[in-house]
Amino acid sequence: MPLGLGRRKKASPLVENEEAEPIRAGMNVPGLEGSAEGTLGLQPGLPPPPPGLRPRLVFHTQLAHGSPTGRIEGFSNVRELYSKIGEAFGIAAAEVMFCTLNTHKVDMEKLLGGQIGLEDFIFAHIKGQRKEVDVFKSEDALGLTITDNGAGYAFIKRIREGSIIDRIQVINVGDMIESINGQGLIGCRHYEVAKMLKELPKGRDFSLKLVEPMKAFDMISQRSGGARSGSASQLGTGRGTLRLRSKGPATVEELPSAFEEKAIEKVDDLLESYMGIRDCELAATMVELGKDKKNPDEFAEALDETLGDFAFPDEFVFDVWGAIGDAKVGRV
Repeated sequence: MPLGLGRRKKASPLVENEEAEPIRAGMNVPGLEGSAEGTLGLQPGLPPPPPGLRPRLVFHTQLAHGSPTGRIEGFSNVRELYSKIGEAFGIAAAEVMFCTLNTHKVDMEKLLGGQIGLEDFIFAHIKGQRKEVDVFKSEDALGLTITDNGAGYAFIKRIREGSIIDRIQVINVGDMIESINGQGLIGCRHYEVAKMLKELPKGRDFSLKLVEPMKAFDMISQRSGGARSGSASQLGTGRGTLRLRSKGPATVEELPSAFEEKAIEKVDDLLESYMGIRDCELAATMVELGKDKKNPDEFAEALDETLGDFAFPDEFVFDVWGAIGDAKVGRV
């Protein structure tokens, strides 16, 4: 049967390369609750597993702008992780924007997704200063790559050099996008925010309400360039990883194999090329779904069953299938 005929959703219009991207877009990453959480992309999943089934692993954590070291344990997903961080430091879980592993800096290569190395140190970045910026859209592409925490907060992962946004110094990597032209975005996914930015009319002003991560003294006035295309990040430095899941209990797994790392990197590149998003956890899920399939039709059916909400176009599915096959035989 031809790939995708008669059973797949019609893909929505694609956004441009620089316009969007999720960190873990709800596949393996639930998250904290926002004050006005919407329903788009946020699925309830299953109830938390009984405490006895949860891995009793202890992680060290700090607030990224500076704090004593806390110890957290007994979480099975990112929503519970943020709650544990809130309990450790006496703050609301909704104050946590995202976490980085083994660095307090806003380093998009080190974002915590659905996997944590068993020896990783967790740094929580919490809400800091709010700001409102008016932007004139003089070009079709703004130069932004958007990601999200899978829990209703979309933020900037990359700013393309020389772009419209690059010329506005008050907008930085790590800034959460709270609203566009007064439309609240708490609860929206990365690809939804990217689509909104893409559809803003050229030649007009628009307003952005942003929230930046709280900064330590040594981070003030530093502008991060965000992640660069083609650069892979290691998922954890410990002997294994704790895999956080939106459905079912967390599991301890081995680090990705060399094949999986290459395939994940390539699929992540394809996500940005086709859909304007980067999400290594989504890419890892796709590789996991495809590595044992015998042909692209089986792979497409698996994607439909697990990731059907994304409505991936057939051309993209073929290219992902090819990337997984190339990684298997050592072609990069």
